[in-house]
Amino acid sequence: MRTVSGSVAPIAAILLALVLAGCTSSTSLITNRTQGYEISESAMQQIRVGQSQELVKLVLGSPQSTNTFGDQSAYYYVETKVRQTAFGVTMIQSRTVLAIYFDKNKKVVDKAVYSLKDGKTVTIENRRTPSFGADRSFIDSILSSF
Repeated sequence: MRTVSGSVAPIAAILLALVLAGCTSSTSLITNRTQGYEISESAMQQIRVGQSQELVKLVLGSPQSTNTFGDQSAYYYVETKVRQTAFGVTMIQSRTVLAIYFDKNKKVVDKAVYSLKDGKTVTIENRRTPSFGADRSFIDSILSSF
């Protein structure tokens, strides 16, 4: 006589294998996403020389960063495309900066698109300037007063 549990075990094993195979697909381990402003070609074409800052804000939204130097100012919109693994490791795929430059009358004079290849590496200085008393501990301060 044949038992029912003997025929169910192979089917359950096959179903379990299929479920586990679906969980380990490579597409579920890596996600691609955009951080910041998504720069579209149509939005860039709408910005022309002579337009006001208000119109630029209406078309592109509020800038992520601004700069004012003398009579000129600029709006910066940054788009960063990243690839993130399921383990939390984030890798930058590309970074694009849309810069809109304005004159003293707050009218567009130029626009530019910059990418990672246009950037420059800046080394951060690790040295510290020593200051009097900063390196002394509380005990050292008490002992030096005697």
